[in-house]
Amino acid sequence: MSSVDDRPLRAQRGDLHAFNELVVEYESLVYNVCYRILGQQQAAEDAAQDAFVSAWRNIGSFRGETFRPWLLRIAANLCRDELRRRGRRPSSSLDGALEAGVPEPPDRALPPEEVTLNAELRTQLQSVLEQLPEEQRTAVVLCDVEGLDYTEIAAVMNTSLGTVKSRIARGRLKLRELLKREPELLAGRFRQEP
Repeated sequence: MSSVDDRPLRAQRGDLHAFNELVVEYESLVYNVCYRILGQQQAAEDAAQDAFVSAWRNIGSFRGETFRPWLLRIAANLCRDELRRRGRRPSSSLDGALEAGVPEPPDRALPPEEVTLNAELRTQLQSVLEQLPEEQRTAVVLCDVEGLDYTEIAAVMNTSLGTVKSRIARGRLKLRELLKREPELLAGRFRQEP
């Protein structure tokens, strides 16, 4: 089997089955990126769906680069548009707080109290992540949550490698500062003792 993924090129030629295979492969990744950027389940679902619709409609503009960064660029741009529409900040609501634990089903191997604590921790971490400026949040999510390398992030964000590194460094620094204000979120070795 060839190491080159020809599904995007087949999709360009109108092969809906090839495109559907790409949707199945990337749907979780796209949703997770949208969720971490937008902070709301319904908004993330909508943005992920819109990303795939847009990708299908614009598959002709795909120029043979790696499909994952191309698709994530579409998703990140849709999230950016949504944040601008909202006034550049994710809205906080009771519904948003209740949704925070939804994306990850509970681990049945864990005791119920630990499942509850993990859900609460995810909610609090998402809240801290949402306090980052949009560009830093996107870069940090793509790097530290989704594991993309800097080159892929530069392609997704349509910017230079140096800018990506700067956004990630600044985002991590800001996260560290925000987490220091929430000591219960930090592992014991990172907590500052009075």
